[in-house]
Amino acid sequence: MQRDAQKKVYQLLAPPLYNTCKRYLKNEEEIEEALADVFYIIFTKIDQLKENHAFYSWSKKIAVNQCLLVLKKKLNFNMYLEEAPQSWQPVAIEDTNLEEEDLLNLLNFIPEGCRTVFNLFAIEGFAHKEIAQMLNISEGTSKSQLNVAKSKLKVLVEDLYYQKRKM
Repeated sequence: MQRDAQKKVYQLLAPPLYNTCKRYLKNEEEIEEALADVFYIIFTKIDQLKENHAFYSWSKKIAVNQCLLVLKKKLNFNMYLEEAPQSWQPVAIEDTNLEEEDLLNLLNFIPEGCRTVFNLFAIEGFAHKEIAQMLNISEGTSKSQLNVAKSKLKVLVEDLYYQKRKM
C-alpha cells in the first residue's frame, strides 16, 4: 500500500478507532499504543480483507480485539472487579437531557470488567455467548457483569443528571 493511501486511511479511521479504544481503555498511553497496533495490523493484513465494503467494520473489530488483548493481560473477568473510585461529585445541571457522550463518559466510573462487557454487548452488539468466548468467561459471568454495569450506570445517571428532580 502506498504511503499516501496509508495516510488517508489513517486520517479517516484514527478518530473513530481512537474513540473505540477509549471506551475500553482508560490510560492514554494504552489507548495510543493499542491504536498504533491496530493500524499496524490493518496495514499488514489488509490482504486478508475479503469484502472492501466491510473495511470499517473489519478495522473496528481489530480495534476491539486489540483493546481486549490489553485488558486480558491485567484483568480477571471471572471475578467481580474492584469498585470504581467514587471521585466524582454530583453537580447541578441546568439541562437534564442525557447525551450519548455523557453516557460514554460515565462508563469511566464503573469497573473495567463491567465496562468491557457493557461495551461489547450494548455498543458493539455481541451476544453473551460471543463475549464469553472472547473473554474466556461463562455466559453467566458476562450477563452478571452487564447487570452490574447497568446498575452502576443507573445510579450514576440518577445522581449526576436527574438529581434536580429529587429536590
